[in-house]
Amino acid sequence: MSKSKVIPAAEAGKLIKDGATLYCSGVGLAGFAEEVAISIRERFEATGHPRDMTIWHACGLGNGKNKGIFHLTQPGMIKRIVGGHFGVGGPVLMQLIMDSRIEAYNLPQGVLVVLPREMAAGRPGLITKVGLETFVDPRIEGGKLNSATSEEIVERVDFDGQEWLFYRAPRIDVALIRGTTADENGNLTVEDEGIFNESISIAQAAKRNGGIVIAQVLQVVQNGTLHPKQVKVPGILVDHVVVGRPENHMQTMGTQYNRAFAGDIRVPVGSLRRLPLDERKIIARRAAVELGHGAIVNLGIGVPAGIASIAAEEGVQDLMALTLETGPIGGIPADGLDFAHASNADATIDPGYQFDFYDGGGLDVAFLGLAQTDVHGNVNVSKFSGRPVGCGGFINITQNAKKVVFCGAFTAGGLEIRAADGRLEIVREGTSRKFLDHVEQITFSGHYAAGVGQTVMYVTERAVFQLTREGGMELLEVAPGVDIERDILAHMDFVPRMERVREMDAGIFSERWGRLYEILHS
Repeated sequence: MSKSKVIPAAEAGKLIKDGATLYCSGVGLAGFAEEVAISIRERFEATGHPRDMTIWHACGLGNGKNKGIFHLTQPGMIKRIVGGHFGVGGPVLMQLIMDSRIEAYNLPQGVLVVLPREMAAGRPGLITKVGLETFVDPRIEGGKLNSATSEEIVERVDFDGQEWLFYRAPRIDVALIRGTTADENGNLTVEDEGIFNESISIAQAAKRNGGIVIAQVLQVVQNGTLHPKQVKVPGILVDHVVVGRPENHMQTMGTQYNRAFAGDIRVPVGSLRRLPLDERKIIARRAAVELGHGAIVNLGIGVPAGIASIAAEEGVQDLMALTLETGPIGGIPADGLDFAHASNADATIDPGYQFDFYDGGGLDVAFLGLAQTDVHGNVNVSKFSGRPVGCGGFINITQNAKKVVFCGAFTAGGLEIRAADGRLEIVREGTSRKFLDHVEQITFSGHYAAGVGQTVMYVTERAVFQLTREGGMELLEVAPGVDIERDILAHMDFVPRMERVREMDAGIFSERWGRLYEILHS
């Protein structure tokens, strides 16, 4: 009989050496080995080791407070971090980065999801166009986030007469992954997980480099009792298994376990919460007009996620395929702390395959947030007042979708509106402008988009803009009741083109709309 790979959680931290490179799976808390991270932290508190670690992760890890990557942020634990997003990592991690106390890089989530596959096959890295003319491009910032970060890990290369970016692959010493059930040989299933994450790729990459794989699960069963087709990561790739306590094995940042996210049940569409008639609903309604019948769609977090609610409310949720970069296809994407998951999904695939599809131009339309934009049509969602929140999957998605619709309020900070009887009133203006001369960081390049002929729109509660062929901004629509000079131009740092301005559909500003089905079939 083979020896069981199951070890006590307290032993996991002892397996990590000083200077080790760890690659962690997870989105928020989904798929993150929280119990293992706690073990690493407790060992460091007791012994001062392991220290000077390098952490790689494809998306944000944590709940913005005391979970996830937070456990690894005591001074001396991390030397370098390379991640797709840092917004949920918590204030301690953010301060370490902003104070240049650790080296820090922000790379596109899709790159960090696919890169382990290149490592697993022994290839030197990933060649892609993703990131060109954004802050990741080495001619701009190279993804570096502070003065402590100097090494170039992204390189611009010429291949077959075209520009590309080359992302160098690291050597992984430890892969931290998660599943639901393991047998004593380390075979993993994921029946209670809402998404798969890139666990198998990370595990293969670690083994390719002679590293180890530590997997966290909720339960261990006898060898031979798992169905082979349900095994997501085979035991030949797993060295150690740790059983996590339920509170350290969250399905999402805000949910312990939801059967609908796991795909075990389907919930009635009518049970989903209707949005109140505020600026978010107005923006989501107008943006939904750009869906297109039969479109394959991606919805970002925040305001764009409200489009799923609008589609359900208007009875058109079955006329398109809503997708998330984390792997769900079809169904109704969740929002808030449950972002990255979906109810009633038709399928869930590995995020690497999802990003292959996205990077290859598979999305008909993508709806993403609008935090800052500028005279050139650039968009920033990754850095504010020096705080590097991170890009997530934004760069992959916006750079490669056939149409991109940026969604957000026209101003930020205390905006108050009133919508009734087909008209919009600005009760109180926001204190911060979002239409600027120059964005703080280029997460989306208007110049690149114009060069490849991409359709790009910017939808707010009071105005709709479009990127011109020249790379500038054109005002297309204004809300009924809104004055262009007083309510729009007075709150912008630049003047857009205005040759074709028309009025937005008045029904969008009424309690009941009911026209989306008709619009999508016209």
